[in-house]
Amino acid sequence: MKTMKKFAAALLALTLTLSLAACSNSGDSGVPDDGGDAPVSSGDDKPFVIGISQYGEHGSLDNCRIGFLQGLEEAGLVEGEDFTVEYQNADFDDNIAAQIGTTFSAMNVDLMVAIATPAATACFAAAEDKDIPVIFTAITDPVGAKLDSGNITGTSDVLPVDGQLDLIHQLQPNAKTVGIIYTTSEANSVYSVGVYEEKAANYGLTVETIGVLEQSEVTQAVDTLISKGVDCISNLTDNNVVGVLPAILEKTNDAGVPVYGSEVEQIKLGCVAGAGLDYVKLGIQTGQMAVKVLRGEAACQDLPYEIIENYDLYINPEALDAMGIAVPSAITDKAIEAVG
Repeated sequence: MKTMKKFAAALLALTLTLSLAACSNSGDSGVPDDGGDAPVSSGDDKPFVIGISQYGEHGSLDNCRIGFLQGLEEAGLVEGEDFTVEYQNADFDDNIAAQIGTTFSAMNVDLMVAIATPAATACFAAAEDKDIPVIFTAITDPVGAKLDSGNITGTSDVLPVDGQLDLIHQLQPNAKTVGIIYTTSEANSVYSVGVYEEKAANYGLTVETIGVLEQSEVTQAVDTLISKGVDCISNLTDNNVVGVLPAILEKTNDAGVPVYGSEVEQIKLGCVAGAGLDYVKLGIQTGQMAVKVLRGEAACQDLPYEIIENYDLYINPEALDAMGIAVPSAITDKAIEAVG
């Protein structure tokens, strides 16, 4: 019995010695001995595994992902050394988005990053049981989407509606009706439509809206707005609508109806102008938040979601000329030209 006790004591001592040695070895973990801000690994000297779920592929969502990775790099994290990425695209399908979240949960990723509301909702649902942190971006109304509490945070792309309505009023002073197409199941779009309807009268405008259930209905909705004689169409960041923007512009260009975009990529595709956000900057801001979570500097619960306070004015001179719209110098002096 004494021999067994001595053996057990020796084994425990050896285990503690090895554990202390491992904890003191900061070279492989990326944590400097002086407590600096270099990235921390996920444990066992392995890089963090970040699962990125993007609801679909179009310019603004792609820019969010590009900016997010740039934000990690600007904070000193090196892909392949400090983190690896599992990227999945749901192709605008809610069922696939749910499958992606479940897959990331089964993989026990260290962080889920969700681009757009359906992706965030799916990731959050899949992450809750394992308490995996979720960082979102490109969500207009996190409160309405019930993504403002729990182990989740991120950045909001709330639209500068006043800026957009003022821009429309300056470029088309005689305009009376603004058309908007939106997906009725997208919380972001429902929220934005409400803001437009609340503010439009301040600029002498009314809003004509058409709700759709799926992407296949969007071009028909465009035909309806054109038949109703709207003076212009203002695009939201609605994923179903943005996903078929070239088809929309083909119809509106033939009808002579200007379309205003809500971010730079939409203007590059042929919208005449827009007051909007830079989604690369939004992604960078999201990446900076993620670094705090990965390094253990803050939990998602301690980081309220953030928004970009400032927006830019974008114009597409070719699209404006095609519509016969003259641009006041007050706009040209501060607008950024965006041509695809």
